[in-house]
This record gives sequence, structure tokens and C-alpha cells, in this order.
Amino acid sequence: MEEKLLNRIETNPKIMFGKPVIKGTRLTVEIILKKKLAYGESEETILKE
Repeated sequence: MEEKLLNRIETNPKIMFGKPVIKGTRLTVEIILKKKLAYGESEETILKE
């Protein structure tokens, strides 16, 4: 499952200063995790999504 998730993430120094993003978007992994965790989502739920 981890490999499948990692295939959806990319880093590119030209996109969002090289932070990991969801491929094809400018959504950083950091932003997604902060928002989800702040609203009380569990790690399990985030990984399923």
C-alpha cells in the first residue's frame, strides 16, 4: 500500500519549492496532512483516502 501511495507523490524543485505534492497538482502533502489532522481525521482514514 505504501508503494501505491508514494507513486502519487512527486517532488520537483520548480513546483512549490520542491515540497512533496500530489502528482499533477500544487497540493502539498504537508497542507493536506495539516488540514486533515487539524479537523480530527485519523491517520487510518487519511491513508484510505
